[in-house]
Amino acid sequence: MRVLLIDDEKELVTTLSERLDIRGIDNDWATSGESGLELAKQQPYDCVVVDLKMPGLGGLETIKAIKQEQPDTRVIILTGHSSGEDMDSAMDIGTYRYLVKPVDIEDLLDLMQA
Repeated sequence: MRVLLIDDEKELVTTLSERLDIRGIDNDWATSGESGLELAKQQPYDCVVVDLKMPGLGGLETIKAIKQEQPDTRVIILTGHSSGEDMDSAMDIGTYRYLVKPVDIEDLLDLMQA
């Protein structure tokens, strides 16, 4: 499995990446929607975990663009800013799951591998 992590909180995204490395899961990370999209244009991912609220290219826009590049990629939103409207919008554009921070790493891994 190959995973892309996108979150503007560098400490969070690097910690998640380290946890995936420990479990032998190949991953890349980015701290903006723009840089995450560039990675997605370079190689396929089985799963993308993306923050919803980021400066510049936000989570929903990032998901739309990634889905155009890789329509079968499973997308999981991991956000600290939850609203029913955001969740509905995310699901409408093909998001697999919508999680609110903080999240248990084992729960996130289960969703990635499901």
